[in-house]
Amino acid sequence: MTKSISTTNVSASAVNRATYLKHLLTQASAAADESTLPLKALRDQAIATVSDHTFPSGRDEEWRFTDLSDMLSLPFQRAAKGTDAHQLAFSAVQSDYQLASLNGHYRSSDSKTLKQAGVVVAPLSELLQSPDYTQKLEAIVSSRLAQLQGAEEVFTALNTAGFTDVMVVWLAADQVIEEPVCVVRESEGEAIAHLRTLVIAERHAKLTLVESFSGTGEATRCNTSVTEIWLAEGAQVNHVRLQDESAETFHIAKTAVDQAANSRYQCTAIDLGAKLSRHHLEVYQSGPQTDTHMYGLSALGDRQLADTHSLLTLIHPHSSATQIQKNIVDDKAHAVFNGKVFVAQTAQLTDAAQLNRNLMLSNKARIDTKPELDIVADNVKCAHGATVSQLQPDEVFYLQSRGISAEQAQRLLLYGFAMEIVEKISIESLRQSLSDRLTEWAQ
Repeated sequence: MTKSISTTNVSASAVNRATYLKHLLTQASAAADESTLPLKALRDQAIATVSDHTFPSGRDEEWRFTDLSDMLSLPFQRAAKGTDAHQLAFSAVQSDYQLASLNGHYRSSDSKTLKQAGVVVAPLSELLQSPDYTQKLEAIVSSRLAQLQGAEEVFTALNTAGFTDVMVVWLAADQVIEEPVCVVRESEGEAIAHLRTLVIAERHAKLTLVESFSGTGEATRCNTSVTEIWLAEGAQVNHVRLQDESAETFHIAKTAVDQAANSRYQCTAIDLGAKLSRHHLEVYQSGPQTDTHMYGLSALGDRQLADTHSLLTLIHPHSSATQIQKNIVDDKAHAVFNGKVFVAQTAQLTDAAQLNRNLMLSNKARIDTKPELDIVADNVKCAHGATVSQLQPDEVFYLQSRGISAEQAQRLLLYGFAMEIVEKISIESLRQSLSDRLTEWAQ
């Protein structure tokens, strides 16, 4: 009898998840129908991919520690454009290059575009209407959009089926943008939105990309985000990602990166907001002597859940990679880290290091960490590790012995733990803004 009930419950759950994913796909398709982008073949392929999946559950290894069951009772509708009166709040970075959107819909009034020979910072919808949008650039975009590995993952494909626009950043060979390029994403209301960004840095091009995600109000919403970054030979991209969504937001994101020979990519990802956030960072080193740096910080409280998944694939020799992920978890919050590093047999003489450090401030907090190192090559230097700890009494005591109160000592230790990651950000104004935010959070 018990076995029969259990089977029935599992079957009902499976049907529920399949039905729910179908509903999300219907909403994504409706959003795509309202878009002006001529991407029918790409959309159809994505729809077929999603249709072959079911909504993730704890039975899926990639989602074992991250429970999405709360979403099943939330029949999200596609996001509207939002009110014209809405003012974007993000101001930590001042730049002449900014692409802004509200609920996934491009906001020209809050954007500063650039369309000239060699440099493009503009939405795809606007480029298609521009006489400066040459056949060469059109071919480049069409050959890169949704072409990176991992496009068949369910939320990535759902995003492809439903994004209303694409924020495009393209630099021709040898072009350098000194100011940061900002992609500002804000959301309001109860809905689901699909956010897409495409960055292409040609040979020896160089830029800093700042992505920010934030929301207003207390409405329950979901945002999926996919950012694709292509680095040609010798290109450099410094990527800063700030997720500070509102408290009832489900934020599910993918960053996929392809690095050609001698290129350098750095990602500094800060997760402070959202009810549930997941960032899956995939980096494919497709040429020799590539250099990759991945830094992350999650500061969580209440019942927040932040999931950091990463995949680093080293295929060619003489490459290097560093990953440091830090999590601070308070109250009943939950942090997840699953980092995979794969070193192929052809990736001789590579140097890769991975470290996950976790700080628990409450005995009700939870940490799940799973660093993975898969090495086939036999002449490499690789290391990985993970630590889970609390604030050390002897460190607090040492600071107290210097005249600092116990409460101040704890805040200083938290601040120092977090700032190791924040200091990787090269933009001073953003560094200071995050420093102030973390100081406020630690109190």
